[in-house]
Amino acid sequence: MRAEPDFLALLRVLSRHEVDYIVIGGVSAVLQGAPVSTFDLEIVHSRSPKNVERLLAALRELGAYYREHETTRPVPEERRLQGGGHHLLMTRCGPLDLLGEVSGGRVFADLEGKAVTMEIEPDLRVRVLTLAMLIVLKEELGGEKDLAVLPVLRRTLSESESRGGNT
Repeated sequence: MRAEPDFLALLRVLSRHEVDYIVIGGVSAVLQGAPVSTFDLEIVHSRSPKNVERLLAALRELGAYYREHETTRPVPEERRLQGGGHHLLMTRCGPLDLLGEVSGGRVFADLEGKAVTMEIEPDLRVRVLTLAMLIVLKEELGGEKDLAVLPVLRRTLSESESRGGNT
């Protein structure tokens, strides 16, 4: 693994394999202008059979394995990725968290209408969860780190809205 996570490289690989996903968490906030730190890329992926196939191909290219098992390094399997659980992976580009569902049992289809597409670079467009929805999820989760970042997310959302943004 690299010393510093390379989230852009992770997004490029997912895009190249045409994986359907929505970026959530810290990277979503950063891409929308929030001054926060993050150490992993969190995505909610479509669990359709075709998408899981594409996701597995991307994960193979990234050398992904479950990071809680550093010594044995088990790799993701199709049947597990079609479930609703969380998959905390390590890749050659850094940590990648695959979430089958998020707070309130929301799945990819539930979040599609709460995401915006952003052009990160000329050939890389990604869907990210809106700041408004990210705030809702953080409030529902209620963990210490989730609550600590809320003032920053709310301020960023307010500033974006005052500039006419759609987050």
